[in-house]
Amino acid sequence: MEQLGIGMIGSKFMGRAHANAWSSAPHFFDLPIQPTMGVVAARDAEDLATFAPRWGWQRWTTEWHDLVDDTAVDLVDVTTPNDVHAEQAIAALEAGKHVACEKPLAGTLADARRMAAAAAASPARTFVWYSYRRVPALGLAHRMIAEGRLGRLYHVRAAYLQGWGGPQTPRIWRFDAARAGSGALGDLGAHIVDMARFLTGEEIVEVSGAIEQRFIDQRPLPDDPTRFAPSTVDDAIVFYGHLEGGAIASFEATRLATGVKNSNRIEIHGELGALSFDFQHMNQLEVFDAIDPGAEQGWTTIQTTHEEHPWMAAWWPDGHGLGYEHTFVNQAADIVRALGGEEPEVPLPDFADALVTQRILEAALISARQRRPVALEEID
Repeated sequence: MEQLGIGMIGSKFMGRAHANAWSSAPHFFDLPIQPTMGVVAARDAEDLATFAPRWGWQRWTTEWHDLVDDTAVDLVDVTTPNDVHAEQAIAALEAGKHVACEKPLAGTLADARRMAAAAAASPARTFVWYSYRRVPALGLAHRMIAEGRLGRLYHVRAAYLQGWGGPQTPRIWRFDAARAGSGALGDLGAHIVDMARFLTGEEIVEVSGAIEQRFIDQRPLPDDPTRFAPSTVDDAIVFYGHLEGGAIASFEATRLATGVKNSNRIEIHGELGALSFDFQHMNQLEVFDAIDPGAEQGWTTIQTTHEEHPWMAAWWPDGHGLGYEHTFVNQAADIVRALGGEEPEVPLPDFADALVTQRILEAALISARQRRPVALEEID
């Protein structure tokens, strides 16, 4: 079988999730080509010496350029902080490698544009890890909306709520605008914007009513909690969007939803029905069918753990649910399918697609800071 050499940059949270995905995908899915975990690159040699063999990498290096130049690497997987996505992804594309990059596409719109331009100029394929597209419940929702089951769309309500960013949370790179670009907006808001676009199949044409808020101005340093440094990103953001088909949407992203661990939720209401999803119950999709007789109408919970549901035929017997890590495995499998000439289960975002989401994030920032509606055509 043809081999697909994988090289990965980064070895922390996302590095673990991606390494598990590349390792697991060929065990569960019948793939047209075989992904092989060649080399991982990161800065900490001591950490890498443990990380690489534990997660199945054949070798490791502290120089990511070595990985990009390696002729055995066919795809470069970028799992690093946002500020270095552009440099690493563009170098990989110029070396003729396929690239799979973590979200958001970049820390800044300018970097995202450069990445999309490099992708357009390269024969290689690009992918972005908007992994929530690979939740079976959301794959089913995408299918139902595409089939017209909701009819004309009226409302989208999306919120990504986390509560880990309190005043004692160290000033890691996610709280540094120079490295992250933004806070909750880019980290969490990017997911719900992509999810709304993916599920509805419609683009957001205007952003308005945005509020950007930083509640905590100083955070303790990770290596010395007695010293503090400025936090330079938003802690929370709320904004509205107008979809091209006429529906209106609301978006909320925060790291200060006290009592909430990881709630990525969306509701979509249409003339013929509605759908509701919350990642805290990731194996369930709530469905309302307005076509039912009035006396029989009500919300139905679909347990999306049957082999007829997206990706589930590759996993466990009916009724056995999936977890967070499986969304990455599903995406790794779909990437390999696409590179092997097959169709992914649902559309995969590439750099051009992710640039659209980045433009919407930029419009939200402008709307919040200038207190005005922003048409997406302004963000060219």
